[in-house]
Amino acid sequence: MKFTNTLIKGKLIKRYKRFFTDIKVNNSIVTAHCPNTGSMKGLLDKDNTVFLSTNNDPKRKLKYTLEIIKVRKNMIGVNTLRANKIVNHGLENKLIKEFISCRNIKPEYKYSNDTRFDFLCDNKLLEVKNVTFIRNNIAQFPDARTERGTKHLIKLKESIGKKFKPFVLFLTQIEDINKFSIAKDIDENYFKNYLIAKKAGVKFLAYKCDVNSREIKIKEKIEILDE
Repeated sequence: MKFTNTLIKGKLIKRYKRFFTDIKVNNSIVTAHCPNTGSMKGLLDKDNTVFLSTNNDPKRKLKYTLEIIKVRKNMIGVNTLRANKIVNHGLENKLIKEFISCRNIKPEYKYSNDTRFDFLCDNKLLEVKNVTFIRNNIAQFPDARTERGTKHLIKLKESIGKKFKPFVLFLTQIEDINKFSIAKDIDENYFKNYLIAKKAGVKFLAYKCDVNSREIKIKEKIEILDE
């Protein structure tokens, strides 16, 4: 997934009201939209280098959108609205080996009256979880309690009885990371349901991305640690 315009580099001042960030760009301070509903744990230190996209649509309240935060040496994609675009590009370009043979890709598949999954690829259900949290050089999910995530695990497990093949893809938008695990101390219930779903036959994948100011794309599969 390529950015349509060159990203603007700045320094993080603060995030507030969840969807707003103040950024220092050159000698000015701008307010950017923060399209990430998570806690963004470990990413929000003052003076972290950030990258912003621009949109000159007069109907938009904010011209800038926060896309990437650099934490130490790691470039991290934080715009969760781009996660499915990155995965869709990966599916279409055969970058996810478990889905290479899929012919029909349907985004936003309505599984039931109260549940949609991110993709249906032939008979494979795919739910995408965006990963931005790093601890001890391991990418982790979630960075806060997620009842919605637990609901998805339960529904994916249920789907096996309906002849679907369910998958969860932990999209790790983090450079130079090679291992992933569930943050069970942050959400013990999610970890418990992860183990139940895995035992029942739900497949779990973690792929890392190339992240830079020109594009973000899926790079390769990384190891999932259960403990």
